[in-house]
Amino acid sequence: MTPSPSHRLPLSPSITDANAVHDATHDTMPPMHGSHCGTRQLNGASILLESLLEERVDTIFGYPGGVILPIYEALPDYPKLRHILVRHEQGACHMAEGYARTTGKAGVVLVTSGPGATNVVTGLADAYYDSTPMVVITGNVPAELLGNDAFQEADILGITRHCTKHNIIVRDVKDLAAAIKEAFHVATTGRPGPVLLDIPKDVINAKTDFNYQTVELDIPGYINAETYTAEDIALALDILKNAKQPVILSGGGVNGALATEELKAFAERFKIPVGLTLMGLGSFPTSHELSLGFTGMHGHFWSNIAVANADVLFVVGSRLNDRQTGKSDRFARKARIIHIDLDPVNINKNVQAGLGIQGEIKHVLQDLLKASEDGMNDFDESLATRHAWFEQIDFWRNRRTETPMPTHYLSPQHAIEQIFANLPKDAFVTTEVGQHQMWAAQRYNLDRPRSWVTSGGLGTMGFGFPAAIGIQVAFPNATVVDIAGDGSFQMTLQELATCAVYQLPVIVCVINNAHLGMIRQWQGKMYGRESEAWMYSPDYIKLAEAFGGVGFRVTKAEDIEATLRQAMLVRDKPVIIDFVVAEKVDVYPWVPSGAGNEDMLTENKAP
Repeated sequence: MTPSPSHRLPLSPSITDANAVHDATHDTMPPMHGSHCGTRQLNGASILLESLLEERVDTIFGYPGGVILPIYEALPDYPKLRHILVRHEQGACHMAEGYARTTGKAGVVLVTSGPGATNVVTGLADAYYDSTPMVVITGNVPAELLGNDAFQEADILGITRHCTKHNIIVRDVKDLAAAIKEAFHVATTGRPGPVLLDIPKDVINAKTDFNYQTVELDIPGYINAETYTAEDIALALDILKNAKQPVILSGGGVNGALATEELKAFAERFKIPVGLTLMGLGSFPTSHELSLGFTGMHGHFWSNIAVANADVLFVVGSRLNDRQTGKSDRFARKARIIHIDLDPVNINKNVQAGLGIQGEIKHVLQDLLKASEDGMNDFDESLATRHAWFEQIDFWRNRRTETPMPTHYLSPQHAIEQIFANLPKDAFVTTEVGQHQMWAAQRYNLDRPRSWVTSGGLGTMGFGFPAAIGIQVAFPNATVVDIAGDGSFQMTLQELATCAVYQLPVIVCVINNAHLGMIRQWQGKMYGRESEAWMYSPDYIKLAEAFGGVGFRVTKAEDIEATLRQAMLVRDKPVIIDFVVAEKVDVYPWVPSGAGNEDMLTENKAP
């Protein structure tokens, strides 16, 4: 263990102090902003900022540029809007995602035209796949120059059409307020997702009358209807009545719908074990006796086997993508599947359901609970069979294969296990993408909803660190840890400067195996040799110091606990812990591509 204190940079006030300054300033100013001001003549920049206040936005993650300079010129007049200056526009999106996934509010991003706009595409796609509410505001060249290949022009609507829930270009300042209201409504209702709002420079500068309270939504094609019926609820309960080996598979939609309490009540009432998808971690307490833990490609052996042998599978808020199901036509072949989801597209898309229930997850679970209240005696026989089912699951659980923790090197599994063991129960954990992500999912032990934030659908390397920054901005007093791979972390580590300037104590635990670990693992299995998987890393202690943070290095298991304690005492700067682990350890269990989940490989050889 090698701690190294950093030098002090001339920093901005901390997030907490900045909030206090903003609040005090706003309290002493004459009324300037808000709906109580009535109709006023404002330019597009002020209309945007006023509208954000009306939408209860408190934080913007952004990066200035030429066409949006009028917005930045007006920004100091809106002290209630906290602006976080990022080092890369992709980082702004991931910060907004972390903020949104943990607060439930839409994350807001503000960037300029051209390369500023194209740099947010990865973040938009990531938010789209993981149903994250986000409004990304891009500037563009004046409307009269659109399509003329003007300096820093990009057809951002065309580029993002397939990775946004909705995108809008505003060509008249009179339409700006309505477009903003539409953007937030679409982003946060129904199945949440990212909305892009593109504003040409002339619209930003033009003036019109503004009163947000008189703006009406007009989106005739936008419908979030629930189609399930009382008959669907009755049929679901009837199917469950005859189940002897049921399993619930809980996905990210349960977290997004704030339906975790309903899910827990449902599982407890009917004594059903609960498996969790990668995005569903946190939707059911891992310490609960009914928890099966992580399922899917690298899920727990017993959890995957339970799903494969279930006779009834309740899928709640999951897209059932290939990383979850393995070969889809072999997924849960013995089960009658009941699929509950708000998005009708997800039902029967990848796996055929015996019963699809389309509606708000919280509402469906509430109705299932209510409908079962008077008929629980009808379930006595099926509930009596649960004891044998749990004994079978315990048998599978006890058969799990685990490599003993080594003594001659630091294993990545043990490092991550100890990270979780030493975290406070109210901590937040993000991950990058790769082997460390799967080991972290297998060892996740927090019981609080929305405490786990990872990139699921897109699998975006570089996601976890900026996402952790967004969470730390939202919860300045919380412990926020990014479990990172050395490859992923190097994609967005420039945001250490953002951490330093805003005095954000994000802890980055780099699981440093000197490789793109998952690439190396797949190459070894499929091709028998490695190609371009070795990864050079900087000296992470010096890197932390260079950005005004604190660095530690851990090479022995016995130093992990003390190092983490020291790291969590730092409250005003970023911390990097370089866990130097064995280079060639594979993630098991592992369902190879094209195999069924029950065919998972469980062998884990030590290097």
